Amino acid sequence: MRWGIFLGIGILVFSNLGCSTTATVHQRSLQNTQQKYVVQTALSLLGTPYRYGGATPKGFDCSGFVKYVFKASVGIKLPRIARNQVKVGQFISARNLRQADILYFKIRGQKSLHVGIYLGKGKFIHAPSSGGKVNIQNLKTRYWGKQFRGGRRVI
Repeated sequence: MRWGIFLGIGILVFSNLGCSTTATVHQRSLQNTQQKYVVQTALSLLGTPYRYGGATPKGFDCSGFVKYVFKASVGIKLPRIARNQVKVGQFISARNLRQADILYFKIRGQKSLHVGIYLGKGKFIHAPSSGGKVNIQNLKTRYWGKQFRGGRRVI
């Protein structure tokens, strides 16, 4: 009789573990898909000119670019201003970055923060300052490494 109880409890525990694992795998798959959409959308905008206050494919500033990409790719509405975007989601250190994390920088001599989107393998995409175009940079360069302040994960 006791063995029957232990067997029943064991089956119940293992069956619940299976459900938990399936849900976790599904959640990771959804996150990976969303990350890919964010990266694909961002890459599709390479070469778009910088435009102060811009938030459309006609022209972007840094925060307008990040806001547009997340809304267009996965439907996530982010604040318009960089200093507010870096309050959304979870803080991520440089060594824990993954694709689609929002990166933020403090550029010397500028009052506002600068933001971009992490692509993976040390690269990020952003809308640079006036006269530039949406482009890819290496986070590991001396310049960007010194300016980097952290990442935010929203998916």
